[in-house]
This record gives sequence, structure tokens and C-alpha cells, in this order.
Amino acid sequence: MSDLAATLLLGLIEGVTEFLPISSTGHLLIAEHWLGARSDVFNVVIQAGAILAVALIYRERLWQLATGLAQRANRDYAFKLGVAFLITGVLGFIVARGGFKLPETVAPIAWALILGGVWMLAAEWLAGRRPEHAAISWRVAVLVGLAQVVAGVFPGTSRSAATIFIAMLAGANNRAAATEFAFLVGIPTMFAASGYELYKAIGHDGLHEDWGALALAFTVSLVTGFATVRWLLGYIRGHRFTPFAVYRIVLGALLLALPALP
Repeated sequence: MSDLAATLLLGLIEGVTEFLPISSTGHLLIAEHWLGARSDVFNVVIQAGAILAVALIYRERLWQLATGLAQRANRDYAFKLGVAFLITGVLGFIVARGGFKLPETVAPIAWALILGGVWMLAAEWLAGRRPEHAAISWRVAVLVGLAQVVAGVFPGTSRSAATIFIAMLAGANNRAAATEFAFLVGIPTMFAASGYELYKAIGHDGLHEDWGALALAFTVSLVTGFATVRWLLGYIRGHRFTPFAVYRIVLGALLLALPALP
């Protein structure tokens, strides 16, 4: 496969998978086993494209929160977003400084995909047995912050899956409300994580990138991320997350059945 085609494919994978509950990190790591490993800067920049897409989709909601802090509902919601982000930032920094990181090989990713799929099926079943409730509580905010740390440590977990389903189990069992909170808290979280990784990469090796390829992958990630999230927000209004859970389990099982992969 040509380098141009590989660049387009990686940008497409990142844009499609970043906010679907199937793990963008897992898919990128798997893809790079075939397409060749890319630099941390490349992976960070294309992730920023998908994050920007979500920020554009939620621009009106973000503006409402930023300009409506005088209203108690907006202020409480913004504070809960801040608490979730702060928990993720502090604990994530401690984990990063401690050097704890799973090996980015296929087997752990495959198991994370399978276990995450089972978790999704169980969580949605349990949440569906309770009366629907859309409010975001402080408990939801704290647990979403913790879930983001777990997802960051275990490649293949999926940040969106971890946060959406912990929110649903913690009381916000309305899929649209849980997804909105998970996506909104993900915007500053992932921008901060991307900025930190970019800072480390610059300080360690400097910047030695094919900027044309990087710009192309960023643009593909932005466009496909925008389209994917718009589709997902419409899909969850009337559908469950079950197909994503089944996909994760099947993909994980297939990866474990391919012994040639490291």
C-alpha cells in the first residue's frame, strides 16, 4: 500500500472510531501493525482533528454553557464537566508520571475489546431496567472522570464506551444525556492529552514530520469524525448500543485467532 493510501486510511480510521464506543486507539494500533507505525506526533494530530469535529458539532451547547453561567442549571452542568476533567487530569498525570502503561500489542487490545463489549451489553441491560433519568449528578461526573483514566491506561477500552456506560449505570440512563456529557467532557480532556503528548514529542525528538501527510490525515479525521458523530447522535435516539458491543466481541475474538500478530 502506498504511503498516501496509508495516510488516508489512518485518518479515516481515527475519524470514524474516535467517538464510537469501539476504541480508536485500539483500531489505530491494530492498523499500524499492517501499515507501519507512525510517530506520536502523527497520532496526536489526527486525534485532534476528530476532537475538533466534536467541538464544532457541540459549538452551540458550549456557547450556551459559556455565556449562561448566571443560570444555575448551566453553572451546575459546567462545574460537573470541570470536576470530571479535573479528576481525569490529576489521576492521568499521576499515572503518566508513574510510567504505568500496558504493552501496545494486539493481545491486550483484543481482550479489552471483548471485555468492553461484554461490559456494554451488561451495562445497557442494567440501565434499561431502571426508569429513564437524564440528569447528570455529581456521582456521574466523578465516575466519568475515573472512567476516562481507566480508558487511557487500557488500550482498546474506548473512552467513549467507558464514560457513556458508567454514566448510564450511575443514574443518567438516558442514552442521549449520557452521550452528551461524555462527549463534552472529552473535548478538554483529549485536547489536553493531545497537547501534552505533542509537548513530550517535541521535547524528546523535535519535530520531524511530513507536514503534507499530517495535514491530509488531520483533514480526513476532521471530516469523517464530524460525519460519524452527527450520525451517532441521530442513531442513539432510537437504537441501543448493542451492535457496537457485538462488533467489539467479534473483532477481539478474530484478533486472538490470528497468531501471526504480535
